Amino acid sequence: MRSNRQALRNWVSARIKSMPYLPKWLILASVIGAIAGLGAVLFYAALALATHLLLGVLAGYTVPTPAGEGNIAGSAHYVRAWAIPLVVILGGLVSGFIVFTWAPEAEGHGTDAAIDAIHHNPRGIRLRAVVVKIIASAITIGSGGSGGREGPTAQISAGFGSMMARLLDLSPEDGRIAVSVGIGSGIGAIFSAPLGGAVLAADIVYRDDFEFEALLPGTLASIIAFAIFGAVYGYEPLFRIPGGYNFSHPIQLLWFAVLGLVAGGMGLIYSRSFYGVVALTKKLPFSRKLRPAVGALLTGLLALWLPEVLGTGYGWVQKGLSAELSHLSLYIILLLPFARIAATAFSIGSGGSGGVFGPGMVIGSFTGLAVWHLLQPWAPGVGADPAAFVVVGMMAVFGGISRAPIAVMLMVGEMTGNMSLLAPAMVAVAIAWFIVARSDDSIYRSQLRTKADSPARRLTFGLPLLTTLKVSDVVRPAVVVFRGHPDLKDALNMLKNAGLPGAPVTDDNGIYAGAVTTSRLEEMVSAGGGGRFDAAVDTTAAPLTVSAKVELALEILFQSGMAWVPVIEENRSLAGVLSVSDLVRGYNQALDSRSGYAYNLTANALALETRVGKGSLVAGHKVRDAGLPSGCVLVWLQHNGVRTNVQGSTEIHEGDLVSAIVAADQAREFRRMMRAGVATSGPAD
Repeated sequence: MRSNRQALRNWVSARIKSMPYLPKWLILASVIGAIAGLGAVLFYAALALATHLLLGVLAGYTVPTPAGEGNIAGSAHYVRAWAIPLVVILGGLVSGFIVFTWAPEAEGHGTDAAIDAIHHNPRGIRLRAVVVKIIASAITIGSGGSGGREGPTAQISAGFGSMMARLLDLSPEDGRIAVSVGIGSGIGAIFSAPLGGAVLAADIVYRDDFEFEALLPGTLASIIAFAIFGAVYGYEPLFRIPGGYNFSHPIQLLWFAVLGLVAGGMGLIYSRSFYGVVALTKKLPFSRKLRPAVGALLTGLLALWLPEVLGTGYGWVQKGLSAELSHLSLYIILLLPFARIAATAFSIGSGGSGGVFGPGMVIGSFTGLAVWHLLQPWAPGVGADPAAFVVVGMMAVFGGISRAPIAVMLMVGEMTGNMSLLAPAMVAVAIAWFIVARSDDSIYRSQLRTKADSPARRLTFGLPLLTTLKVSDVVRPAVVVFRGHPDLKDALNMLKNAGLPGAPVTDDNGIYAGAVTTSRLEEMVSAGGGGRFDAAVDTTAAPLTVSAKVELALEILFQSGMAWVPVIEENRSLAGVLSVSDLVRGYNQALDSRSGYAYNLTANALALETRVGKGSLVAGHKVRDAGLPSGCVLVWLQHNGVRTNVQGSTEIHEGDLVSAIVAADQAREFRRMMRAGVATSGPAD
């Protein structure tokens, strides 16, 4: 039976991977979107139940809800005020116990964890972490903790994308897209904002870049997720702007610019306060399981004064849009965004489970409301309705600090059912984004700046020969291969005697089944050695096929965090292993056999790698004195295995490896000088 399942999985994997881009992602994105929609339905129901039982039944308090969720006014006052902090603390205790007992990676906000997985290990999100995230987040937020429901839903679909990458042996690039699409479709579903979710899949991964490859799959997955979620809970926008809104006063652009300045600063306060609490919490001298309860205590005490900090806060946003908070004194309105920042930092930054996207929008709405109250008595064109400032505040605060301004603007527009604010809101969002970008901050600390900052891409840059090598050129036989179910101690001794960090595992037919590491075996043996060998096998370890390019091997090595990676044939039988030293050896052999390798950068420039030959015209000279051809720039030089950036004072020696950008018409002369002074033959490229 197991062999039949494996054969079916291999067949499906081969068919999917052999498909062109469009049909492949038509299938994969549809499946991810369906799971995202079902996951959003599941978490929404779990959160509603937890909120009813914990805040409703135990504390006797009903939270207000937005127009799209019934527009319930909520309790006018606390029936049992003393129960509020106790219920919030209870939620923190239970959540902390669940998270740090079964899946510590589920602490905090799940979206950042998913972004980290995209960059470092798209296959590595455990299903256990997804289940724990659902339960812990429902309890944290349902008991009154300040958190967003987008984090758990994003982690559900991102976790499924990660599992799909494992089961189908998707390439690292496809794995990244699958997890990105999962994030966007999950958030788009729970907020009933499919277009914003689609753009978010491509916008949220980098601070200053865009993952275009995720845009089309994200669009398909988001609309499917939205359709499924809406079929259960309706398609009405989350918020409603009474009377709508139409931009008609150009002077409002000035006041939106003022709001953008405030929003940028508020976003920075949000991010730095949140991570300040994260850092402070880690220093507490007691168990991690108890730390969320400390944050919950502070949130509960704050809620006794300001109930607006409890739960998701979306009902209070609706009240702000409907001008139902005008009765509050000005100093309370000015304090609301700061109070919500503090409550979110206490609830989630202390180790509780929930998202930071939703609270960011609530903070933004309170910021917009506060700015409107300050401007309205005297500023011309502000208007008598705060709705526009509430909506633009939501866009500007979180659009800036998330470094995903386009996606957030679209999402808020869909959530309010009004796109007419997008044009004037661009002023505020752009200003807020520039303020945050100048400080190089983000609420998502796992974001990379650009695609070029990916670890594997950084190393492959300047090594163009990697694109010409295949894994079959450098693979070597495995010294140790485990089959069946060996004894843990025997397996550990075999690896230690061979001096290996790990080894591949196969079934009785030689089909790859996973990998085991020496460190994992040591942990299990030191714990008593009574476990099964199967428990030590990592089935998420991504193997390479012999036909893959070496540059892909380098990326998988970085993602796995291992010093080696298993190599398999097309039928998944084990072919051998590949280590970093194998890559270096193979690269140097290829470089020696193809000295002077070049590839086109533009029509007039080449990137070229070569070794400095014996008797070279430049050997023994400094770069500035070497007489290199005009239009030649040395990028880096490797001497005795050490690579350095080139300066004018850098000395060139025989045997050095040189990478350069050379004008196409000077490539032949450059090669002649780098080699032994003998003219080369053949084309320059």
